[in-house]
Amino acid sequence: MPVSSIPLAAATDAGSFEWRSQDAPVDYPAALADMEARAAAIVEGEARERVWLLEHPPLYTAGTSADPAELLDRRFPVFDAGRGGRYTYHGPGQRIGYLNIDLRARGRDVRNFVHHLEGWMIDALGALDVPARRAEGRIGIWTDDPAGREAKIGALGIRVRRWVTLHGFSINVAPDLSHFGGIVPCGIAEYPVTSIAALGKKASMAALDAALFAHFPAFIGRLQRCGSGVEQCETGR
Repeated sequence: MPVSSIPLAAATDAGSFEWRSQDAPVDYPAALADMEARAAAIVEGEARERVWLLEHPPLYTAGTSADPAELLDRRFPVFDAGRGGRYTYHGPGQRIGYLNIDLRARGRDVRNFVHHLEGWMIDALGALDVPARRAEGRIGIWTDDPAGREAKIGALGIRVRRWVTLHGFSINVAPDLSHFGGIVPCGIAEYPVTSIAALGKKASMAALDAALFAHFPAFIGRLQRCGSGVEQCETGR
């Protein structure tokens, strides 16, 4: 699995992040245990902060607000995630980003973190010629599908423990969109789900990873400036 460090001296005084990216699907329980262990080590000052990009085998996860009525077809394993939010799908062709980021020196503001995380996802998708945006009153990242319908292309679900983040985001690169039919994605039934491939764009996991990497320093820099009081926190919704 490729592992690298991101030099962020220009954006933050927190040193280097570990950037971990892998293509082979990772079992969900193993990923969850690894992510929780890393968060605990960061709290104790024993590990670096980390961005972990990966894929999972087909599965559904239930957040803390999940409504059992929104699990329509238990065609894949279902896991309790411990994150915020409702049901979501993970599977091949979808990029998952698990974020272990220390908010103790970055404002200790979860809504601010989520707001800037959305901005990072939007910036990365924009670099791939996907015009993405927030939607008032709706969680996630949105775009217009080829039929002109507003459709969800990215999801977020965060947990914070002792001011270190867990879980993170997903972006649909080229998953089997029919797999979302087993749930009401994030509790929103009125809108479809789409992907970079379904939009007719070049669907490359490597290209998305590169765009996320390129825009990460700006994202973490905004968090850092907010936490140091240089600029006002943007708490979003």
